[in-house]
Amino acid sequence: MTYTIPPFKEPTDPVGTVAELFAGVGGFRIGLARAGWKTVFSNQWEPSTKAQHASDVYVARFGPEGHSNEDIATVEKVPAKFDLLVGGFPCQDYSVAKSGSSATGLEGKKGVLWWEILRLVVKHKPKYIFLENVDRLLKSPTSQRGRDFAVMLTTLGNAGYVVEWRVVNAAEYGFPQRRIRVFIVASRKSLLPKKLNPTEYIFSDGVLARALPVKENEVGVVKIIIDSDAEEVSKGFNKNKTHTPFSNAGIFVDGVAHTTRVEARSEEKPVTLGDVLVDDSRVPNQYWVDSSRLSEWQFLKGAKSIERVHKASGFTYKYSEGSMAFPDSLDRASRTVLTGEGGTSPSRFKHIIKKPKGYRRLVPLELERLFGFPDDWTNPPMATLIPDTKRAFFMGNALIVGLIEKVGHELAVRISRGQGEE
Repeated sequence: MTYTIPPFKEPTDPVGTVAELFAGVGGFRIGLARAGWKTVFSNQWEPSTKAQHASDVYVARFGPEGHSNEDIATVEKVPAKFDLLVGGFPCQDYSVAKSGSSATGLEGKKGVLWWEILRLVVKHKPKYIFLENVDRLLKSPTSQRGRDFAVMLTTLGNAGYVVEWRVVNAAEYGFPQRRIRVFIVASRKSLLPKKLNPTEYIFSDGVLARALPVKENEVGVVKIIIDSDAEEVSKGFNKNKTHTPFSNAGIFVDGVAHTTRVEARSEEKPVTLGDVLVDDSRVPNQYWVDSSRLSEWQFLKGAKSIERVHKASGFTYKYSEGSMAFPDSLDRASRTVLTGEGGTSPSRFKHIIKKPKGYRRLVPLELERLFGFPDDWTNPPMATLIPDTKRAFFMGNALIVGLIEKVGHELAVRISRGQGEE
């Protein structure tokens, strides 16, 4: 099977308009354009660095019109009318790449960006909001499992929105990467029926249920009362509890979160890692693993128990980790691509595949295909050459374009039916 991805094309007769925050290299824009949405504003800014490579790629691909390369905190308002606000907002403070004790959630440097999103939501009151983050968001921070998500729900609810969420594994809907993320869709309450059946909304009627179907189950829906203001929620929600009350799907309406566990239902033919590979003749020499270094890769990928000493206390402990597939299987979806995928140094988390010629890493074009970007998207004609390590970094921060397209189609159906009119 050859995995082909269509080139980007702006919709000629858009169903609605989009403001894209934390735009990266444009994953939301590509997916939503395929569903008929036109992006009229975008913001991408990387702090603590002079080079703005992601913004440069974005402008090279889409043009400068409506694009902002500045700190989101300095963007007082979106200078264009829009129906849908989207963003894969920075997740470092929730990410599973961090240990629980160092993931500081809404209080962290990146987590505070939530308040910038909320500020623009309150100012513009878009009809719909579509956000993406790591699934750890549902159980952050460790001292108050689920507090950060509860704050997000209550602040969006107080702003006049009904909020639904779902933890989605892209591979379960046929895509070639086992990437697990939480999708959050908020609809302005005034656009929805006055009475919603939360259970039906989770399983069949909601935006996410229509776009990404789930199986029926007999697990009950749990109610969580979150009718306090954000400050009270932040102080007391689920304090000192060891587990989050939020399951992998739910809806928040009128101060109550209704949540349950769901399972994906899809008839899509699975795309595998092997389907996205380029011919070996197109792979540069530096991507092939020298036989003299193969043992380093094998060690890092293997199970191990290592004695370590805690620097502060001098306490000796055992650090253990299980084995990982080596090489990565070509007949199933890939593992999650992380931001450190690039570079020649051996790593536990980078992908390694075996071909007749030997072992090699994945090239940037293959990483782009794993996310659904057009070939060589992160290598546009421009004055500054984008290093391969940076191209891999872009993808580690990206989202699965095909999933965005599916949700975008359902939002397009709703706005086309007049649900976007009050």
